[in-house]
Amino acid sequence: MKMKWWQTAVIYQVYPRSFQDSDGDGVGDLKGIIERLGYLEQLGITAIWLSPVYQSPNDDNGYDISDYQAIMTEFGTMDDMDELIKQAKVRNIKIIMDLVVNHTSDEHKWFIESSKSKDNPYRDYYVWRDPVNGEAPNSLRSTFSGSAWQYDEASGQYFLHLFSKRQPDLNWENEKVRQEVWDMMNFWLDKGVGGFRMDVIDLVGKIPDEEITGNGPKLHEYLQDMHRETFGKHDVLTVGETWGATPEIAKLYSDPKRNELSMVFQFEHVSLDQIEGREKWDLKPLQVSELKNILGKWQTALGNEGWNSLFWNNHDLPRIVSRWGNDSTYHAESAKMFAILLHLMKGTPYIYQGEEIGMTNYPVSDISEINDIESVNMYHERLANGYTKEEILASINVKGRDNARTPMQWDDTENSGFTTGIPWLHVNPNSREINVAANLENPNSIFFCYQKLIKLRKENPIVVWGDYELVTDVPEQVFMYLRRYEDQTWVVVANFGEEKVSLELPDFGQSDDVIISNYERSSVNFNQLALNPYEAFAVKV
Repeated sequence: MKMKWWQTAVIYQVYPRSFQDSDGDGVGDLKGIIERLGYLEQLGITAIWLSPVYQSPNDDNGYDISDYQAIMTEFGTMDDMDELIKQAKVRNIKIIMDLVVNHTSDEHKWFIESSKSKDNPYRDYYVWRDPVNGEAPNSLRSTFSGSAWQYDEASGQYFLHLFSKRQPDLNWENEKVRQEVWDMMNFWLDKGVGGFRMDVIDLVGKIPDEEITGNGPKLHEYLQDMHRETFGKHDVLTVGETWGATPEIAKLYSDPKRNELSMVFQFEHVSLDQIEGREKWDLKPLQVSELKNILGKWQTALGNEGWNSLFWNNHDLPRIVSRWGNDSTYHAESAKMFAILLHLMKGTPYIYQGEEIGMTNYPVSDISEINDIESVNMYHERLANGYTKEEILASINVKGRDNARTPMQWDDTENSGFTTGIPWLHVNPNSREINVAANLENPNSIFFCYQKLIKLRKENPIVVWGDYELVTDVPEQVFMYLRRYEDQTWVVVANFGEEKVSLELPDFGQSDDVIISNYERSSVNFNQLALNPYEAFAVKV
């Protein structure tokens, strides 16, 4: 595998709506991101993955795009976008665009035309089907609850929407659709973006008539065409969101010889607290042994035929420190533990805004407080199916997407320095204590732990290229692994529990070379090791 810049990179995801508001309308914007580039440069990140900023009616917070080559007015103008790319470049930060091409908004000009009549030239840009026995064509369901088919009275046909009914699916079997996508991608590449994060890209090869959605038979052919026609001519990062990927499938996407993507996001590890075969809202406790096995599998199974992405959080996932850590008594310790454990693995780490200061979930007590369409739809569907309000809200408070979307906590002022206006979504009240300003004042803060981990990756080939080996002879709550490269070995240890735990591992002896730790530690004696709650460290042995 030839070395690429994105293998030593650390990517920071910005959710623009919630990052920084520059004009007091309560919504984050591009000028706000430009204002905060100095902060991101201080953190040390390589690139910003920007959640969608395209023109959108905002049915699904920008993932419903009405014009791929215009900027949402709330976020600013194309001039602001050009300025962001330019200002980021000055700081050696690349901008990675979110590419949403499985579907568009129903307000996109293609769909407006497509809906006009069956013989409109744009009709075949989307997936239209006749009713079957007066009903939907089949039993495909939307990710956002209910049928994936929406009836159109005017034409007497159904259109497909695997997400909201305001997000009709594009018909990738139509060559004209693919060409439109290539042209749009080249528009952004010509502007100098550093790559694309590809929203639900595993769905574009769907065969709806056979109820095949993910990993359709022509998917990889489409991606190879995309590579050839667009980003293959540029030195950029491409990462696909692939919910159903196994390591074997991931190799198809990311083996350099196949000319598809740099890497994929796989989600096996973040599904470990849901009951198997059920929806994400059906909760079960995390088994640390399962987490070790799955992260370990992804560390080793790709070999040199693929590349890993590393993440705990994104705009669709709850905050990891609240989900599997302890966001009260051991807030800083558990936040740093997750950082140390993940960032010293092989792959490209992704930090979601606010993760680097330990932002937490914000529980709500009523549906009126919830903005996210997925949570709102699920609430009404489950209420109709006999679940209690309390049961549904409990699931939303653990897994709902609003948890990740509360405004960035910059300081302890009103609205946490995010806006001078009324924020589009409630600010977490703990912003008085948990904020950027407080982190920057404390040399032992979560922020500086992340900063150090980013520096370690840039300066130590072992972090990027080292082999990974899980240490199995440890208690359930201890996650321990080795990284080996040339003549170096690092040992990484993390205690997932709130109880102290003792280890005896004489094979590793004693080390006075502590690389990073979340408790005060100058040496580690593996002959007799006592781990504090949520303690994590890395040492050279």
